[in-house]
Amino acid sequence: MSKLNEPVVRHSASTGENSPDVWGIYEPDTGSIQYICADLTTKKAALIDVVLNFDPASFTTDMRSMEQVLDLVAEHGLTVEWVLDTHPHADHVMASSHLKERTGAVNAIGEKVRDIAGLWRDYYNTPDAFDVDRDFDRLFAAGDTFSIGDLDVYVMLSPGHTLGSITYVCGDTAFVHDTLMQPDSGTSRADFPGGSTEDLWNSIQSILSLPEETRLFIGHDYGSEDRDEPHWEATVAMHKAENVHVKDGTDKNDYIQTREDRDATLGLPDRMLAALQINLRAGQLPAPEDDGAHYLKMPVNKF
Repeated sequence: MSKLNEPVVRHSASTGENSPDVWGIYEPDTGSIQYICADLTTKKAALIDVVLNFDPASFTTDMRSMEQVLDLVAEHGLTVEWVLDTHPHADHVMASSHLKERTGAVNAIGEKVRDIAGLWRDYYNTPDAFDVDRDFDRLFAAGDTFSIGDLDVYVMLSPGHTLGSITYVCGDTAFVHDTLMQPDSGTSRADFPGGSTEDLWNSIQSILSLPEETRLFIGHDYGSEDRDEPHWEATVAMHKAENVHVKDGTDKNDYIQTREDRDATLGLPDRMLAALQINLRAGQLPAPEDDGAHYLKMPVNKF
């Protein structure tokens, strides 16, 4: 049986000083990888890109993936300091606000989410929606730093997939979201509103300029023709040697053409139009209406 159809958890151990322990938790419905990044000296942790489950057929939500992550946190005696997202995801709903409520931790995302919210206010014709400064406690700028326990973290701006995607770099570890895929799969798409293939190339080059031993943790994996189980960790050196889109020697213009040709064949993620209007509220639904129910607004013939 393919492991792409079941939750998978793997631990990547600290390699030494200022190197975190990382747990990756695979969410099979969307191919998303959720992360726990922990300082085992202080037992402090950050949760990164955690999923709120959403059924696109029935528009129902549940918290089974979030609970799986929180169970791992409890199992290892960790205290959550940060609830982090790398960008407002198009293919899954974020659990940010629910995790903030459950853990009391600070929730954060990149500051350019303000610009992304502006784009999507137009698409949804909701000029007063998406108060990101209210719904996120911290909006990171490029170069910002913070700590997870005694671990130092800095923020890289990594646009391309979205105009406001960010990467979290913690010691010998970087959470690179929807930039790189695994080396046998290449890179992520760049055709969503605000995306740019050239920006994605430049972001990936910045990521691959990190030390070669840096462990890169990606946002998604869908397997490959030769692989029916998810993987999400590879070093900078491995990507430079093996990544089918951007390995050493790849020409920038050839990459851009390859990526844009591929993106032209892809449909919208089936959760996208629902997910964006939830994620730009940090994973909260719009306020209930007079019947007590929540409603989403869907643009017709805009995509």
